[in-house]
Amino acid sequence: MQDLKQRTLRGGFVKLCAQAATFVLRVGSLVIMARLLDPKDFGLVAMATVITGVFNLFRDAGLSTVTIQRRTITDEQLSTLFWLNMFVGVIFACVIAALAPILVAFYHEPRLFGVTLALATGFIFNAAGVQHSALLQRRMHFGSTALVDTVALLASVVVGIGMAMAGARYWALVGMTITVPVVSTAGFWLAARWLPGLPHRGVGTRSMMRFGSTVTLNSLIVYAGYNMDKLLLGRFGGAEVLGIYGRGYQLISFPTDNLNSAVGGVAVSALSRLQDHPDRFKRYFLKGYSLTLAMTVPLTIFCALFADDIILVLLSSKWREAAPIFRYLAPTILVFTMINPLYWLLVSTGHVGRSLKMAFVIAPLVILASIVGVRFGAIGVAISYSTMMVLLTVPMIVWATNGLIVTSLDIFKEVRAAFLPAFVASAVGLAAAHFGGQSLSPLTRLVLEGGIILASYVGMLLLTSARRTQYLDLIREFSLLWSTPRPVESAAR
Repeated sequence: MQDLKQRTLRGGFVKLCAQAATFVLRVGSLVIMARLLDPKDFGLVAMATVITGVFNLFRDAGLSTVTIQRRTITDEQLSTLFWLNMFVGVIFACVIAALAPILVAFYHEPRLFGVTLALATGFIFNAAGVQHSALLQRRMHFGSTALVDTVALLASVVVGIGMAMAGARYWALVGMTITVPVVSTAGFWLAARWLPGLPHRGVGTRSMMRFGSTVTLNSLIVYAGYNMDKLLLGRFGGAEVLGIYGRGYQLISFPTDNLNSAVGGVAVSALSRLQDHPDRFKRYFLKGYSLTLAMTVPLTIFCALFADDIILVLLSSKWREAAPIFRYLAPTILVFTMINPLYWLLVSTGHVGRSLKMAFVIAPLVILASIVGVRFGAIGVAISYSTMMVLLTVPMIVWATNGLIVTSLDIFKEVRAAFLPAFVASAVGLAAAHFGGQSLSPLTRLVLEGGIILASYVGMLLLTSARRTQYLDLIREFSLLWSTPRPVESAAR
């Protein structure tokens, strides 16, 4: 257990550092690309990615989660899963290519034909790296996966900016999208040092496929619910409206997307190995949940309060219309901060069926909200979408934790502990902005407001003795971790 704790802490720290670098890269690339390209360029590519994103959910058929979650797995099973992934990737690449004319007719946009064909190739590269990435996570080699992900993103940013400066316009965004799976798959192969063998029958993959298909279907339903807003805006509002909405959505999603990516892989890997130790399982989960909330909640509230300055500084004045969308979507990110970790809980305990049932209830309601809001444009969609997500938060938490060792009361205690300091800190930041920041430049004002909110939040958080002890212990464990020799790894996978 001490070995698992050290691996989890080390992996979590490495992933957080990598995601911090990723966050800087993504925001930096968005800032640059927003100045090099127009909203129509972003909207055009978003029209295609809304659809290709559906198939992207199937690229691993949920089999990467199987590889990570299973207590034991053989080389024969891994090889069989690899070839299943390749089969799925090739099939979907062909299907997406066949859909290109349909997208052209649906959106009345002929340029989508070439864009869709180019994006289809990414599925083959993705499929080739799925099991290698999952194998690294299973071994808890989070440093390797973090390095590969960061290098792949850096390469895509270089390609995208280079193409944009060369005048490639929306093709620069396509180049960025394709570069990620190409570079990451090559990196995962080098890091995993595993060559797949021939596929085998009768090695127990049928039950794995059932588990994986449930995970995939859950992702599909959730994706449909959470992306219907973009599909509707693209169809009825056009490329420019979708481009503006999409940038507001992307920017407000950065904090939770990066943190969920950093902590999620580590959490599922560690929690899956604690299924037979309920007390440790509960402590690990609640510590991770508390840390996730503490790192995300104040940042998201800051984004909502100072949306105008953020959009002006990061995207420039030509994206000013994205500011209200950015602000109205902020509540959904707070909701995702609270509910995303519940998926780690359900997957690591094998309750993927419950997650699927929840998706079948949530998705239609979110789609209905998008349909109601689209008649009022991008702002109407943002408001109706956020309202529905807020209303669903408490029922989702209660349903997800029903009968599990982590209860809804545990979750609500952690939420309260994170939100109360954040609201107090935000009030202090607003007061400072009102009385002293009006004459400052937008950038200076943002730095001042952010610094005040951060200092106030940390101070409020540490006023609670239980929280102070918890975070100080975590800092102490991290400091001891790097002075402790790494445990010798066994050859077993």
